[in-house]
Amino acid sequence: MATSNIIKDIRALRALVVHPRDTHAEELLKQIRRIGCHTEAMWPPPKALPAYADIVFLEISENIPQKILRLIDDDWTRRPTLIGVAGYENPSVLQGVLDIKVEAVVTKPLRPYGVLTSMVIARRIWHELRARDRALNKMKEKLESSQKISQAKFILMRLHGIDEEEAYKTIRSQAMTKRTTTSEIAQSIINADGILGNISSKPKSFE
Repeated sequence: MATSNIIKDIRALRALVVHPRDTHAEELLKQIRRIGCHTEAMWPPPKALPAYADIVFLEISENIPQKILRLIDDDWTRRPTLIGVAGYENPSVLQGVLDIKVEAVVTKPLRPYGVLTSMVIARRIWHELRARDRALNKMKEKLESSQKISQAKFILMRLHGIDEEEAYKTIRSQAMTKRTTTSEIAQSIINADGILGNISSKPKSFE
């Protein structure tokens, strides 16, 4: 997503502040609401982050409670944008920032400026990570598909005594006829070969 669109969309975000209800939390809520975001606070931490939360501000302390750690999903596709709220810059807090893998950090005491900048940076990083993951997944799918097709071609070559080009034409023709992908046809050929292989490998019984 273009940076201009990220800035434009900031006000449409639903923000959640997971932080003890002290003066720092109140100031943070005030600044986020001033930006124009729908904002709410939760403390103690919920059992799970609500699905509607687009961006979550999390307190990062020296000893991060397990309740906070359990909120963080390792699957990037299900995680909202995370911004850490830290009061110190000692090794323990910095390790917490790394462990939770937040996209940005705001420090306490909060200043009159900086929250919006952190939100914009965090959203940009969030979008970039997801774009990277989508590209990586497409590459993995393409590689897996190529491997399946290669395996299916060799099965057809072995069973029917045809060359590689003819084997691929057969797979492609079947895909067009059945209105599906060459990868799915290849998987069907692999599955069928596996079943036939298992049947032929079973010992015959004699009465």
